[in-house]
Amino acid sequence: MPITYSPLFAILHEKKLKRQDIQEALKLSSTTVAKLGKDEYLSLKVIDDICTYLNCEIYDVVKHLKEEATANAKQ
Repeated sequence: MPITYSPLFAILHEKKLKRQDIQEALKLSSTTVAKLGKDEYLSLKVIDDICTYLNCEIYDVVKHLKEEATANAKQ
């Protein structure tokens, strides 16, 4: 995947929150939360809800990885 949610996990750690906390607060499905852990695509609506809940910007939640970096990571 050319995206990562590692910035989100850093914010959660900083704020002493768990994935389950945002799942419950935003009424996210377990499938959606699993997608976060697998760096899979989510709808912009979900990302917007997360940003609103955490009072942050999109770039604080998701990071785009360049294709070259993604290919090198797989090797």
